[in-house]
Amino acid sequence: MDLNSDVGESFGRWELGDDASMLALVTSANVACGFHAGDPTTLRRTCALAAERGVAVGAQVGYRDLAGFGRRFIDVAPEELTDDVVYQIGALDGICRAAGTRVKYVKPHGALYNTIVHHEAQAAAVVAAVRAYDPKLPVLGLPGSVFLAAAEAAGLRTVREFFVDRGYTPEATLVPRSRPGALLHDPQEVTARVLRMVTDGKVTAVDGTDVHVEADSACVHGDSPGAVAMAEAVRAGLEAAGVTLRPFAEGPVAEGPFAEESG
Repeated sequence: MDLNSDVGESFGRWELGDDASMLALVTSANVACGFHAGDPTTLRRTCALAAERGVAVGAQVGYRDLAGFGRRFIDVAPEELTDDVVYQIGALDGICRAAGTRVKYVKPHGALYNTIVHHEAQAAAVVAAVRAYDPKLPVLGLPGSVFLAAAEAAGLRTVREFFVDRGYTPEATLVPRSRPGALLHDPQEVTARVLRMVTDGKVTAVDGTDVHVEADSACVHGDSPGAVAMAEAVRAGLEAAGVTLRPFAEGPVAEGPFAEESG
């Protein structure tokens, strides 16, 4: 199992999250690319620390929306979105080269992530960008999304993601942040949820029903209150359960989320 978090989201004198502590706990780092968050100094420092600690760096691409932190839908033309995503991957990959590493995968951020669960044109645009930049890069996304289906059809390696600190709808999508139950904060609760997902392939939705969820990577949001404590609890819980933690970008994930050889 892979454990990932969003990092590199500080901008100038505005600081968000404890990247140094998170990078001591996770195996993959979704690093902002400057469109929704992050400045060059923050990104280079983050990538260098990830390289030092053996954490895989992924390009977290998003809408061009610094003011809204990339959490507002933008009705951008697919061709323009493709160019924006290529630009972001290339920019972060350049930062990575200077920091002694490379971009190992791509994960959409915020509103773009949620939009391409269903939006076919924008999903195809992101897929086209990854293929144009490097078709060997895996993509990380929500199981059952249009995005992962399009990526798989295009020959990209797809990796399914589970959010330990986000509420799920009965349709196995994320509860919008504006609605009750969207965010979870208790370290023990989120640890129990991820362990149940690993062992049973299920998560309790906000309406109390169980939904089927399979994933190869678990995400703890770096900007959530108590994010470090949650990541510590989740990592400790997974290790105590005998789950090996490693970056999914090191190689193919075995079939099924519970296979021992897949971590």
